[in-house]
Amino acid sequence: MTPPALLAYAFRPFFLLVGLYGALSVFFWAGFLLAGWQLPTGLSIIQWHSHEMLYGMIPAAIAGFLLTAITNWTSAPPLKGFKLLTLVLLWLSGRILFAVSGSLSVPYGLVAAVDISFLLVLGISITITLVQHRNYRNLILVAIIALLITGNSLVHIGIGGYDFELVQKGLNLGFNVITLMIIIIAGRITPAFSINWLKQQNRNFDAVQTVKILDITCIGSLVILIIVNLFFNELWLVTVLIFAGAANLIRLLLWAGWKVKSEPLLWVLHLGYFWIVTALFIRGFGILFESVPDSLWQHTLGVGAMGTLIFGVMTRVAVGHTGRKIKLVRFGVFIYIGIALSTILRMAVAVKWLPFQPGILLTSLCWVAACVLFLILYWPILSKPRIDGRPG
Repeated sequence: MTPPALLAYAFRPFFLLVGLYGALSVFFWAGFLLAGWQLPTGLSIIQWHSHEMLYGMIPAAIAGFLLTAITNWTSAPPLKGFKLLTLVLLWLSGRILFAVSGSLSVPYGLVAAVDISFLLVLGISITITLVQHRNYRNLILVAIIALLITGNSLVHIGIGGYDFELVQKGLNLGFNVITLMIIIIAGRITPAFSINWLKQQNRNFDAVQTVKILDITCIGSLVILIIVNLFFNELWLVTVLIFAGAANLIRLLLWAGWKVKSEPLLWVLHLGYFWIVTALFIRGFGILFESVPDSLWQHTLGVGAMGTLIFGVMTRVAVGHTGRKIKLVRFGVFIYIGIALSTILRMAVAVKWLPFQPGILLTSLCWVAACVLFLILYWPILSKPRIDGRPG
């Protein structure tokens, strides 16, 4: 039996859930923070917010992207129908249980197990497909999912044992691992998409360059960052962060993003990568200058880099995989503008250029507006069959 369009491909439900949960989680977080709403879980507001952005919303985006991309890498049939619905419900169960655990008579270990199981099942599914089709090159992404499981587990163990240092270690591992995944994937798609577009426009594409040793260096620097952040002191961490920032800045400049400034689906990828570079430098120099708060690099990376690239990729995949021309839908650019404004405003709050409460309110409004606009514009695309009549 043919599944409904919404369950025909993983990107459809998961991309919509990213938009929905992105809006709801920040809306309620702002309410908890600014209006004193009660959180029905035993966690602090900051713990809940940090965890749900890193290990709640972003894994949904990862699932939607990887389960879609893997069909192109391997020619395997997509996860769809009942199996896809089961994975979606597993993700939803983790979000609901984590949010209301304080009002339920269930052991926290069960809440943690349900939450962690989503990434575990996702990793197993992707591993089986890659191994069956001998696509060993992309097994590095499975290793990254395993590291995300480790980071999420550290957060849960820390929460359960009131070990807030362990919670922070798990959150930092999440930041580092997701950045590594972005650097790998963005390093593949950003220059490739830019070159293809320039060719289609009959324009010079030689300015867009990739250097293999530099690509390896950028990826390797993030692997080292993960290790150093877990096991070494801050002097080593500063060195790695600044080196990684410099390497990725050179990589970004070689991609010549200014050549594609007239195509929103492309410049948004370059912009997202710029925020990665910025966050690495801020984090590195922030350790040297203690007056720089951690929230500055965390939101530059989380809102700026991750938010921009997630919505940039979702807006592209949504049209490309539904039989449409690869073009940003009308008014779609305001999604990118909302994320950019949210990033800049949150950075201004972090360095106290804006008062905290009005700054957080404006930041949240821009983010929520961007997520809601994504839902409005892309629900008709993601919930209906492909326009060319093909399956998927």
